[in-house]
Amino acid sequence: MAQDFNRAMREALADAVGFVAGALAGWWLGRQFGIDFIATSEWNTRQLIGLVLIVGGCGVGRFAARRLMLRDRP
Repeated sequence: MAQDFNRAMREALADAVGFVAGALAGWWLGRQFGIDFIATSEWNTRQLIGLVLIVGGCGVGRFAARRLMLRDRP
């Protein structure tokens, strides 16, 4: 039971850290290209590209955090 709880807590932490870090990385990448989704209230192609970068960053960050934090240690 303790191992199941420990694994569940590690999964939750990996999801949270990866999601937030990935979103921030996607937002930063968009700002480097001159696309700031958060700063404007318009809905145009540039803003949608910025949103895709943020959402994509969330997914990639979650995947990477899970791979790093949940690998089995010998």
